[in-house]
Amino acid sequence: MIKHLKAATLIPALVGALTISLPVEARLSPEPIYNQTLTEVVATLQQGHYNQININDELSSDLLDRYLGRLDPSRSYFYASDIQEFESLRTELDDQILAGDLSAAYNIFNRFEKRQLERLDYIIERLENDAVNYDFTIDESIDLERENAPWLDSEEAMNDFWRRRLKNALLSLKFADKNLEEAREVLLKRYRSQQQRAEQAKTEDVFQTYVNSLTAEFDPHTQYFSPINAESFKINMSLSLEGIGAVLSSEDEMTKIVSLVPAGPAEKSGQLKPADKIVGVAQGDDGEFEDIVGMRLDDVVQLIRGPKETIVRLQIIPSDAVDQSIRKTVRLVRSKVKLEEQAAKSRVLEVEHNGATRKLGVISIPAFYIDFAALQSGDPNYKSTTRDVRKLIEELKQEEIEGLIIDLRDNGGGSLREANELVGLFISRGPTVQIRDPEGRVDILGDFDPDVAWNGPMTVVINRLSASASEIFAGAIQDYHRGLIVGSRSFGKGTVQVVQPIDHGQIKLTHSKFYRISGESTQDKGVMPDIALPTLYDENEIGESALEAALPWDRVKPVRYGRFPSLENLLPELEKRHEKRIEVDPDFTFMAKQIAHLQEKKNESRITLNEEKLKQERDAAESWLLTAENMRRSAKGQEPVESLTELDEELPKDDQGRPINQEAEAILEESAEITLDLIDLSGRLATAQTPPALLKRAE
Repeated sequence: MIKHLKAATLIPALVGALTISLPVEARLSPEPIYNQTLTEVVATLQQGHYNQININDELSSDLLDRYLGRLDPSRSYFYASDIQEFESLRTELDDQILAGDLSAAYNIFNRFEKRQLERLDYIIERLENDAVNYDFTIDESIDLERENAPWLDSEEAMNDFWRRRLKNALLSLKFADKNLEEAREVLLKRYRSQQQRAEQAKTEDVFQTYVNSLTAEFDPHTQYFSPINAESFKINMSLSLEGIGAVLSSEDEMTKIVSLVPAGPAEKSGQLKPADKIVGVAQGDDGEFEDIVGMRLDDVVQLIRGPKETIVRLQIIPSDAVDQSIRKTVRLVRSKVKLEEQAAKSRVLEVEHNGATRKLGVISIPAFYIDFAALQSGDPNYKSTTRDVRKLIEELKQEEIEGLIIDLRDNGGGSLREANELVGLFISRGPTVQIRDPEGRVDILGDFDPDVAWNGPMTVVINRLSASASEIFAGAIQDYHRGLIVGSRSFGKGTVQVVQPIDHGQIKLTHSKFYRISGESTQDKGVMPDIALPTLYDENEIGESALEAALPWDRVKPVRYGRFPSLENLLPELEKRHEKRIEVDPDFTFMAKQIAHLQEKKNESRITLNEEKLKQERDAAESWLLTAENMRRSAKGQEPVESLTELDEELPKDDQGRPINQEAEAILEESAEITLDLIDLSGRLATAQTPPALLKRAE
């Protein structure tokens, strides 16, 4: 299955059939239904959205900037004179919105389309001209990070920028094993396709882009869906489609992986991760790659989606690639994700700790799931996270484990009911989460079953992709002092969305907000671990705090709840032992080097257009990675490899032949070491820990 998020930036290439023929400057105009729908969208937002924003001059100004940014995120189509002309609208859009007036939205879009077609004409003409000389020996460069750059002020400056942009695209393809003529053909096909789609833009596309610029002012999870897209959203949410199991978005003409569906083909492959960019799609083992840069997201989804058991190959730019010309091919077999494949799984981890072999149980929970259909039909064996974890705990007890690790890494959430009940497996009773609605009413959910499945030492592992229900669980365990939280800062999604139908489509809007029993929100800040472990995820790219207009962190009144003895006094010693171990651990040493190297390269936004210099930079990047990997292999007593290709072949595999993520496994093993330190320092045993009877107010 592929779920597709509507683009965080507009995909300039749009599809549809035109029924009108107007001058280019005024080709598209709003139909009456859209004026009516805008009024209904505004009313729905004002009545039902958690963030009660006034439609005023401040919103008007922000909306203008956001709409321009969605149309032209790289500031490479509009001229400075266009932007100056639009300035007269800065305090007018709010009045137009309240009046259901869309004239400004369409006027701006028509100007954008005119500029876009001018640029495509320029680039296509240049590619078609055999007399054009592409000199890759000149020492020049281009900066593609232009979201905050000045708008270009002349046709000469615009042409120079696009000339450099074309050289960069040609060089990228040359380094992807295309000769110059082949690269020209690929780009001609790409830009002609963009030109055709731009000429076929529909009035509904304009409306949806503008109204979603408005909804994004309320928060990043609020969206309007047209009738066609509403049906697509409904189908996607039902998990009834087959594909690779990835959530995609569009960013600066690129298709970006937002997240991976647990147990889907993409996640199982171990070769894809959030923030990777897909640039090509091929069907089967022998099909030619189709360039998808600049392609509409819906069209990309159709290429990737297909019948189960069929093969699709993706050409990607890895998110951690320091060289954006690097391409990696990933082969996937499409399938439908089954509920049982997303189920919690357990394993026993044997750890050599302080000269003795110790056993810990690990339960990995990829999602908070429940089979509602089976539950409602009265099936006594319906599957749910809590029921499955309870069974796994009983099995692990038979293995005589000393402690338990709950692995919530990459768990994007799911059923709130299951997050609440899962907490109940580790406490006798008490509140678990607070939910605040737009009127300020706060509901408290809790566990009222005194039965406890595990009362021994426990650790919860989280990372940047642990979100929503995962954060509720981890936050409750931390607030109760029930266990140790290790890993990296969680995603920070502490909001609840509801889908509300309107006459022409539907709106998904943020209706409530989660709060921990301590009163702190999980929104934006997420859950901070007690002991931080390194992460390759960039918080500036992934997480709630990376999204524009995300609701802020705040707090409500704490509730009364019983707490276990605090672990705070143990943290300094736990941290000290942890730091001592990772100083000499090959995997952690490698991660530290990689994080520092990636950060250094991310600060270098300019790209050279000199082929020899680019080759040297690429060779240096590959050499750095190969050297770092061989240092890790040497520290582990393994033979060095001579190439990155050989390294890929040498990657360790699990019992099903899937690549093992060495960094992820190292994080888990260190979490086990920390858990054993906790047991040793606290003297807590699997049968000794009981909840305090006295209720205390949270600090």
